[in-house]
Amino acid sequence: MALIGVFDSGVGGLSILDEALRQLPNHDYLYFADSANAPYGERSAEWIAERSLSICQSLADEGCQAIVVACNTATAEAIQSIRAQLKTIPIIGVEPGIKPAALQSEKGLVGVLATEATLKSDKFNALLATLPVDCRFVKQAGAGLVPLIESGQLHAPETAALLAQHLQPMRAAGIDTLVLGCTHYPFLMPLILNQLGSSVRVVDTSEAVIRQLARQLEAHRIPTEVSGRRSLLLLSTADGTRLHSMAMQLLNSNTAELRIDFKTVGLDQTALCR
Repeated sequence: MALIGVFDSGVGGLSILDEALRQLPNHDYLYFADSANAPYGERSAEWIAERSLSICQSLADEGCQAIVVACNTATAEAIQSIRAQLKTIPIIGVEPGIKPAALQSEKGLVGVLATEATLKSDKFNALLATLPVDCRFVKQAGAGLVPLIESGQLHAPETAALLAQHLQPMRAAGIDTLVLGCTHYPFLMPLILNQLGSSVRVVDTSEAVIRQLARQLEAHRIPTEVSGRRSLLLLSTADGTRLHSMAMQLLNSNTAELRIDFKTVGLDQTALCR
């Protein structure tokens, strides 16, 4: 079995980790939350690229045999430089599912809820340019949502009010499909469905991301046989105890057979596991 690193600006990537634990349970996982610097979506492209590369290099140095960049913003700004630097291991990114959404939309009206950095990124707009011109995308930056999710206020009135404000342009446009362009946003699914109604399709790419991880593990001939008790190490640059608490709240996969450890690490990420 392999050690797989999963990296996000905070707790959002737990939605990707959850899917990995479901699809690929026979591995050890190291989850890195850069919560002291969240949210990434409001930072400069240069800062995001440098920080993301530094973290992924640290994960590789700790023995990760594959890394999932479970952050849409980091993927958009840094995935190419990460892959160029770490050429020997699979690097899997996440992208807003705008292509499948365009194919699913019956009215050709698709909402995209993402961070400001993702919506402005060259990678996102290059992908957008390849899609049919008869599909209209209503793009909305979810400013303020990530800090609320990071603080555990998933069901708070202020979270619902802010989400309603961000979804209003999409409701007014009459979208029939919504793309979740940040890995934090799936944790707001009950609020999203309550506000948009069940007739609006919601596109979340978590399953597709982990299917791609599985293909890459096979292509690189990384073993999947279980050898000993599986482990999950949760690392946070803000508060490892809080990350553990959030993980236990948000993960739906069976974690009973996992050895789970957690730790607060320094901002330089040196010697992560020690």
